Amino acid sequence: MYKIVILIYFALPGIQTAAQPHAYTVANAHAHNDYENQVPFHMAYGAGFGSIEADIFLQNDELFVAHDPRELQQHRTLEKYYLSPLLAEVQNNHGHPFPDSSRTLQMLIDIKTDPVKTLNKLIGILESHPLLINSPGLRWVITGNRPDPSHFPSYPAFIFFDGELKREYSREVLPRIAMMSADFKNFSQWDGKEEIPELDEIRLKAAVHQAHLQHKPVRFWDAPDFKNAWYELMLLEVDFINTDHIDSLSKFLEVKQ
Repeated sequence: MYKIVILIYFALPGIQTAAQPHAYTVANAHAHNDYENQVPFHMAYGAGFGSIEADIFLQNDELFVAHDPRELQQHRTLEKYYLSPLLAEVQNNHGHPFPDSSRTLQMLIDIKTDPVKTLNKLIGILESHPLLINSPGLRWVITGNRPDPSHFPSYPAFIFFDGELKREYSREVLPRIAMMSADFKNFSQWDGKEEIPELDEIRLKAAVHQAHLQHKPVRFWDAPDFKNAWYELMLLEVDFINTDHIDSLSKFLEVKQ
């Protein structure tokens, strides 16, 4: 039988300053490449996921959602797929992303084009929606193509960044890092079956522990994505469980509560 796992969840600024331990719930679930789901945003949001990812391209001065340039379509805009429905929820919930005002939502925006131009465009759009940047339960986190870390502190206070798990950041930059992420394959080739090999587990635990010492939650992408793997990631105290299977992970976490 798997042991009960407790993780440290680092709350958003303005909600609470101290880390509080709690059991895994859908708040620890991350919808990877969410726009590829049959119903983008709504499926993960409806399941109560605490983190949702959208890849964006800047084209003709507009932001489009896609994983690859060949997938770009005129109707797939960031505004239509994510900002408009999210704004509607925040309005309905009196300034909070969820009806439960204690719940938080991380929007992970993966930039696929020029980091500076694309991020500046995103900031301009978000600033036109004050509710989306002033909500105490919303955090906007930039990943993918990012500006040089030395420039992170110069961006508006509502913009945070996804840190690289093995990278060290200065004291000036670290407060702008929302979490630490890495490709799971850089640590292990484990296929998700049975237990993680001992040496791989040591490497993974050390990396997670180092991030936690800096008060940063952790996410791995490209990790095995099914029940046994989710158990093992929880045993490693990985804070956000990355998935392409929203329904399966949400049901799994509901049973674990």
